[in-house]
Amino acid sequence: MSATAALPAHAPARPAPDAAPAVTASELLDFALRTAADTAAVAALPLDPYERTWIRLDGPGGSEAWLIGWPPGAGTGWHDHAESRGAFATARGSLTEHSLAARLPSEGWRSLELAPGVDRSRTLEAGTGRAFGKHHVHEVLNASAEEHAVSVHVYHPPLPLIRRFGRSGPVLTLEQVERPEDWQ
Repeated sequence: MSATAALPAHAPARPAPDAAPAVTASELLDFALRTAADTAAVAALPLDPYERTWIRLDGPGGSEAWLIGWPPGAGTGWHDHAESRGAFATARGSLTEHSLAARLPSEGWRSLELAPGVDRSRTLEAGTGRAFGKHHVHEVLNASAEEHAVSVHVYHPPLPLIRRFGRSGPVLTLEQVERPEDWQ
């Protein structure tokens, strides 16, 4: 049988040579935690007293990763990560995450009233992290008035877009859609 001959019918299908295997949430979180513990990588991030700073990293299995510096009081605002799964870990300081325990429709709306009880909040101290699935809606902020925070964020597949939302009480409003060229 030559190298180009067809496989027998009982042979398992081979993945396409350029198809990357799916990266699990556990692998994303492990990468974020390991990178957050890398003191040399964290020290390489320039910090600005007023603006968030970031360095793009290569994540596992073709994922997209970012090392982010958060000056006191900085936050992301409400957003999602479209079809990407993700994880983040705090390397220095403390970050607060507010999230929604509800899946939003992916399209066809501009404003939604959230049901009572969907809000969640957690604080991630240095050395801790969390993973999340597709369509995760949250905001992340450095609530400290004095200390910078640094974190590692990783997404698979790489972010196709980010939807940004405004929030007034229980009402969430779609404000902007960003694409990779907007933050590269």
